[in-house]
Amino acid sequence: MMNQGNVIVTCPGCGAKNRIPENRVSEGPVCGRCKTPLAASTRISYPVNISDNNFSDEVLSFPGLVLVDFWAPWCGPCRMVSPVLEDLAKEYSGRLKVAKLNVDENPKTASRYQVQGIPTMLVFNKGVQVERLVGAIPKEDLKQQLMRFL
Repeated sequence: MMNQGNVIVTCPGCGAKNRIPENRVSEGPVCGRCKTPLAASTRISYPVNISDNNFSDEVLSFPGLVLVDFWAPWCGPCRMVSPVLEDLAKEYSGRLKVAKLNVDENPKTASRYQVQGIPTMLVFNKGVQVERLVGAIPKEDLKQQLMRFL
């Protein structure tokens, strides 16, 4: 959830929701309840598996840029894109969150965003979809598309 000038960050330790001013997210805030560092939840260096149940928390409530890969394990092009997404998650850690949603196990979110072919990658900025990329896109082309938002 976003409020004017604030970000709601869910604590990875206790699950409490913490309201943090946007300009202080990078300062390393801690959870008000259990004192667990919250900055780690905004600096992720690996693709995160998401589902219909946590899509809103992981993508729509995220205070920055998120690349969501809609994929399936049987999809050859999806398997080709997977190492590229792992590289991008490491390379842009702290600037880009990479998330993966299995369309076979999570049909509601795929339907909601009208994903008709995979791999489809949607880019969200502060919870708003800003780009749709379809197909097995080479790493350099994908980076070029992302640089418009980073």
